[in-house]
Amino acid sequence: MQRRVILAATAAGLFAPAVLRAQERVVSLYSARHYDADKLVNEAFTRATGIRVRVIEANADQLLERIRAEGANSPADVFMTVDASRLSRAVELGLTQPHGVPVIDSRVPASLREPGGHWFSVSRRARVLMYDKAKGPPAGLARYEDLSNDRYKGQIAVRSSGNGYNVALAASFLAANGAEATEAWARGIAANLARPPAGGDRDQIRAIMAGQGTIAISNTYYLGLMSVSPQADVREMAERVGVIFPNQAAGDRGTHVNISGAAMIKTSPNTAEARAFLEFLTGAEAQKTFGLVNMEYPVVPDSDVPPFLTALGDFRQEAPDGPKMLANAPEALRLMQRAGWR
Repeated sequence: MQRRVILAATAAGLFAPAVLRAQERVVSLYSARHYDADKLVNEAFTRATGIRVRVIEANADQLLERIRAEGANSPADVFMTVDASRLSRAVELGLTQPHGVPVIDSRVPASLREPGGHWFSVSRRARVLMYDKAKGPPAGLARYEDLSNDRYKGQIAVRSSGNGYNVALAASFLAANGAEATEAWARGIAANLARPPAGGDRDQIRAIMAGQGTIAISNTYYLGLMSVSPQADVREMAERVGVIFPNQAAGDRGTHVNISGAAMIKTSPNTAEARAFLEFLTGAEAQKTFGLVNMEYPVVPDSDVPPFLTALGDFRQEAPDGPKMLANAPEALRLMQRAGWR
């Protein structure tokens, strides 16, 4: 009898963790974002709700293929990535569903949401033109279109054409100006390069500050991260960089922005937890964290903006058209490479 009691108690002890795990509330996040800010947001969400965030990280295309391969048995609840075209790709593949959280639509401007509620932006980065303040802004530079002007020969530092940020910019340019103008523009940029494309956006900034050209094409968040670097020389460099927000004249389309966004997966097994997480991404704490930790612009009006980004000034943005960017991306890349921008 005593032995049976001991065995029963032991069995109860062995099965208790399994029961607790079954009762644990989780949300499975498939994310192409790999930032400290996201870890902090996930931890804050867990503290606020008791819901654990289980993260699977890879690039966007790998994650979408994984969700598709997993089918109805996928544990994925939420997909997050950079670039409106990747979010639109998820919709095109039939992997998403409307999030069904009214407060998200009340917080996030319509220009930063998929009309059917399949995805919305959580943060923004502007793709801008940078220069050395000590030398002053390059004369006549006000639009992306100006970059092909031969007055800037030997002056442009930029990543390769295959970089996702440049493909998105060229896809946007293609939508605004057509194929012929886009190829001519790309050919002009290739002719105006200060050096062969190499490295990331921060490398372009370092290049112009070292005298290799005068114009760097970069996302704002890279400069923002340099401004809070633990290295004093990097912070000082960031303070010396000036920024031009292109295409700001009345009637022009505005500065191109790269967005990060989130979507709810169609087969989500934890829909209540997923909706709570998506709502949290647009709340004050998450928006502040994306800004102050990763130097991204928030998407919710009146959210805290990092002082460094505030000091760059206000700008008017081009509304990200995810489906059009997705459709234009292959041709945009082909045109850039044919024009010699490698």
